[in-house]
Amino acid sequence: MKILVVEDSPTLRHATSTYIRKAGHEPIIATCGEEALQVVDGNPVDMIIMDVEMPGLDGFETTRLIREWLGDHWIPIIFVTAHSHEDSLLKGIEAGGDDYLIKPVSSVILTAKIGAMERIVTMRDQLHEANKELKRLSEKDGLTNLYNRRTFDTRARDYWKMATRTQEPVAILVLDVDHFKLYNDEYGHQAGDECLRLIATALRHCLNRPGDIVARYGGEEFIALLPNTPEKGAMHVAEHIRKTIEALHIKHRASKSSDRVTVSIGVSLSAFTTGTSLSNQIQLADKALYKSKRAGRNRVTLHNYAPNTSVLVVDDDATSLAVISKVLKGHCALVSTQNGEDCLRLAREIQPDVILLDVYLPGVNGYEICQLLKDDDITADIPVILIS
Repeated sequence: MKILVVEDSPTLRHATSTYIRKAGHEPIIATCGEEALQVVDGNPVDMIIMDVEMPGLDGFETTRLIREWLGDHWIPIIFVTAHSHEDSLLKGIEAGGDDYLIKPVSSVILTAKIGAMERIVTMRDQLHEANKELKRLSEKDGLTNLYNRRTFDTRARDYWKMATRTQEPVAILVLDVDHFKLYNDEYGHQAGDECLRLIATALRHCLNRPGDIVARYGGEEFIALLPNTPEKGAMHVAEHIRKTIEALHIKHRASKSSDRVTVSIGVSLSAFTTGTSLSNQIQLADKALYKSKRAGRNRVTLHNYAPNTSVLVVDDDATSLAVISKVLKGHCALVSTQNGEDCLRLAREIQPDVILLDVYLPGVNGYEICQLLKDDDITADIPVILIS
């Protein structure tokens, strides 16, 4: 272990360091509280032996700062002091100390204290690893070792929030093993479990980007989220998954659509998260999956989400139109025209949610067009934003 010795006395530093080396550990020296804080900040240690009476920061205050700095990471701290009264002991424990040594320090007692603390550190590390493993197991599906549904929902929500901030496209894939009930009836549930494990392994190989999330969503259904993936990429991945699973050549005599195990896949793609939600995109992918099944199975169907909100842009300036289109693309259905006559006609036909209207149009004043829109019962309630 690396043991930090915080002691302002050169004699006691030397003696304590010698005892630590004889016990088979590595001493690290700090001559004051301020230096101890610097050591802990830049050099992880396993234990601290802290002198209480030091100039500047005393041992108690230094320990409080170290505990605050380390947060949930616990390391044992043993105080060394010339005071043996109960008030000093209580003050040390309240400051975050774990044990006390009275000066002059005995080599035998110090070695025994280090051994006891070492066992506690070992138990801490074992408990930490056990908790990590327990957390990992709680996140995974026991059969396929993919994420389970609860973990997928949690992680997918985090990625959805990130996509909302970054305005990146998100693809959801939902896939189902074709005629899996017939497979179980024909070959038995153990063979069915092995089939799902093989499919899960194939999915891990196909979805290997750090941000991809793939999970068993229930029974023979799997789900994946592909962050920052446009339509072409999503379809490529989905087809790659379908062909990879088909290429496993898992026999399926009872299938009504193939002589081997295949999957049907539904894909939903949202270029932006505006106007939709993660749950809505999963539902759209599920609907696309059932379209794949109705179309004969062993195929991919895409649902490309288009926002319901519509905006009519009326502007004869090509540069202005390009800027507006770039900003609003994916967030709404965009319709544009360059003259007032078309504006009035389109406003009546499509009844957009908003109209962006240039004040200066060729041959007509934008204010007049706005007034005509407001005088028409069909278009009167459509909000108009004037551009000038």
